[in-house]
Amino acid sequence: MSTGLPLLLPPDLRARLRALRLRPRLASGMSGIGQHASRSRGAGLEFAQYRAYEPGDELRQVDWKLYARSDRFFVRESERESPITVWLLLDATASAGQTDRVDPGRSRLDHMRLLAACVVELALQQGDRFGLLAIDGEGLQLVPAGHGARQRDRVYLQLQALRARGEWPAAERLRPLWERVRPGDLLLCIGDGFDETGVVLLEQLARARRDVVLLQVLTADERDFPFDAGHRFRDPETGEEVRGDGAAIRSDYLQRFAEARTALQSRLQAGGIASATSWLDQPLDQPLQALFGRGITA
Repeated sequence: MSTGLPLLLPPDLRARLRALRLRPRLASGMSGIGQHASRSRGAGLEFAQYRAYEPGDELRQVDWKLYARSDRFFVRESERESPITVWLLLDATASAGQTDRVDPGRSRLDHMRLLAACVVELALQQGDRFGLLAIDGEGLQLVPAGHGARQRDRVYLQLQALRARGEWPAAERLRPLWERVRPGDLLLCIGDGFDETGVVLLEQLARARRDVVLLQVLTADERDFPFDAGHRFRDPETGEEVRGDGAAIRSDYLQRFAEARTALQSRLQAGGIASATSWLDQPLDQPLQALFGRGITA
């Protein structure tokens, strides 16, 4: 079983994340996920500080008057008067332990941890509050919302302690989630997205005016089905097993997988839930770029 990868984001990834902003749709009245301008120019913002320009910063943030005086590039950072609260909801049930054949040492849960760390980085750079809700066979594990570097460390510790286990718990065991995630909060669910109980929960939260986003984490093996001989396929949550010849069932599997993804996307759109897919063999920030990579309007 994987024990988790260190939550270290490489410098090039951090630089790309600086160009992204979280902004809830319900608060802004937008039809899609855009960028939350908690650190940007605009009305209702208060100047916080200058800092040196770093690769990935937007040119519109550069203070050109200060550059003319100092011959150095500085970026103005401003803080929004009413920051948002971002919640990470991780599906750490047994299916999160799945790996790809080409990289068996890195599980879906490892990828989810690092993806969650990227969202924490975004919340930190905006000065927003953030918290963690992790669901596994034991129920709900909670890190209450907070802000700052110490809060990041608390979330990281809980992420590292997670183990993929069990199935989705009964609805009554998830009641603390409803007490913590308030209307208007931004809730980012990270998981495979194929558990019916989990999808129903997201639909209920969206109807109750929580701003819900699904970051669907899938393996390359699920996408490509690279099996060409006899295999025993096992459901990690139920233990159910199916035996078959990979080459013989590949076409049928790929068709069913595509149909399942299409049906899920239609269902999410009908429920007002934004989504993007994160594959284990692709860059971590790719789904975040799809959701939050739009330009900021001044």
